Amino acid sequence: MKHRGRHRRRRRGRALRAALTGTALALTAAATMISTSQATDADDPGALRPLTATADTAPLRLTEHAVPGAELNRLTASMGPAVGVGAVLADPDGALEDAEGCADDDRRALPVEPAVSRAYCWPERDTDGWRPGAVTTSGDADEDGRWGAHRVVLSGWTRGAGTPDGQGLARVAFVAADDDRAPRYTWALLAVPVDGGRDFRGLGSDVSGMVWYEDKLLVTAGRGEGGALYVYDLDRVQRATVDADAVGRVPGGWSAAGARYVLPAVASYGTAGAGAPRPGGIALDRSTAPDSLVVHEAAPADEEGPTRLWRYAFGARPERAGLLEAEPVAVYETELTRVRGVLAHRSEWYLSRATGAPEERGTLWRQDTEGARPVRCGADETYRCWSGPATSLSYWQATGDVWSQSGRMLFALPLASIDESLER
Repeated sequence: MKHRGRHRRRRRGRALRAALTGTALALTAAATMISTSQATDADDPGALRPLTATADTAPLRLTEHAVPGAELNRLTASMGPAVGVGAVLADPDGALEDAEGCADDDRRALPVEPAVSRAYCWPERDTDGWRPGAVTTSGDADEDGRWGAHRVVLSGWTRGAGTPDGQGLARVAFVAADDDRAPRYTWALLAVPVDGGRDFRGLGSDVSGMVWYEDKLLVTAGRGEGGALYVYDLDRVQRATVDADAVGRVPGGWSAAGARYVLPAVASYGTAGAGAPRPGGIALDRSTAPDSLVVHEAAPADEEGPTRLWRYAFGARPERAGLLEAEPVAVYETELTRVRGVLAHRSEWYLSRATGAPEERGTLWRQDTEGARPVRCGADETYRCWSGPATSLSYWQATGDVWSQSGRMLFALPLASIDESLER
């Protein structure tokens, strides 16, 4: 259960700034060599265009599918009592490395500008074969930025999602962010109950979007998983009892592909029709009333655009805590393509864009219905300053920080510094 606490903001030391400054200077020099002479949507996507026609909004209507309580209770009865987030944090699998001790190859995934205020790298031994995805925090979960006594970051990872053999898996790391110098983490497998709650399977989807709101965790789902979102209850974390590569019921108990904890889905959302746009990145917007979930469309890298953006309101009734209303409350279209991350605050939308080549840096844009501005690399006109692989943006309102993940780097930087770079 949630127990509120007082947030105390922490600041990074000089050593981190010095280490990251050296990396940023080298990356800035490389970024300024990239030509921006070709006029494309990456140079100026223009203003957002509101979409109000029924043909544009109707396909985004959500259909909710709750896992029957009897099935969830049957699974809990077989696996043992559920545990809370605090118990998971108290049982860590490892610790992140502070940025100053990370390899140069890993630090190259950080943005050139704005400079990050905190950054960590994941151990290679614990992430080999897994692909990083979305980030959300206890700053999304509650306005005070804490869950119980803890500040927490959730980091999503995927292994082989969408492969023909169907063995794709998704997992989430619970990162205890109370100690800025040595954040410790614990893995939990994302699962889906099957056979009436007598077993579970792994979620076979990229974790490109993830939002923790109240006691619910919303995760994007690929086409094979229904094409929209899965919902997890953070009060229903289960313990795995067998350490094996298998997933689900095994001789002697329950296995979660090496993870010691399991999150079984409690609901899912689908959209209307096979042609409905699929959510790519998602984020929480606390600047609306009620709070809302913002979404960008998942589109192939070679798609010429435009890209759709939309939002859903969270339910206001207590029994709907952490769940979404069915109808989208706003829909837009942007000319920006290859969108990989979305954030909305007040009337502004922040969109990260990947480039066509893995070795090139990405861009970060702020858009509204009047125009668009990019984050720039200092006084230079080049604005490929963002991290190319970053796939998620999460705003921690209590601290003013934006969290993201790129390669093996988990990092944060103030939203104010992003806005300052936009104004150059």
